[in-house]
Amino acid sequence: MAETKKKYTYGLGRRKAATATARLYKGKGEITINNKPALEYLSDNKTYLAEITDPLALAGKQKEYDITILVKGGGLAGQVDAIKLAISKALVTEAPDLRPMLKKAGMMKRDPREKERKKYGLRSARRREQFSKR
Repeated sequence: MAETKKKYTYGLGRRKAATATARLYKGKGEITINNKPALEYLSDNKTYLAEITDPLALAGKQKEYDITILVKGGGLAGQVDAIKLAISKALVTEAPDLRPMLKKAGMMKRDPREKERKKYGLRSARRREQFSKR
């Protein structure tokens, strides 16, 4: 019954309405997102897969870690950005000397832009009815 638990490094990333948690394990470079292979979850979009692996490629550690990611909320593009930030944060926790390189590449920064709420009396957040002089 003695279960051997793998050691992992944790990172959390957010973007728009998406939240991603990444766990880095020592391994061969497999990435799973919500218990599916990464390419299957991203609906065979190799551009998104390349964007997710950017922090690993920059650090030169693509084949060193197995990554499991849990992501919820938002759309696919927001989820990809959240995953990228989560992986970057986990990498920095594992190896703090990578922080300046990742920071310079802009991977340690959360993008704060969110959808603006709709205001009463308007059609959407800022769109009004057309003004008629006569």
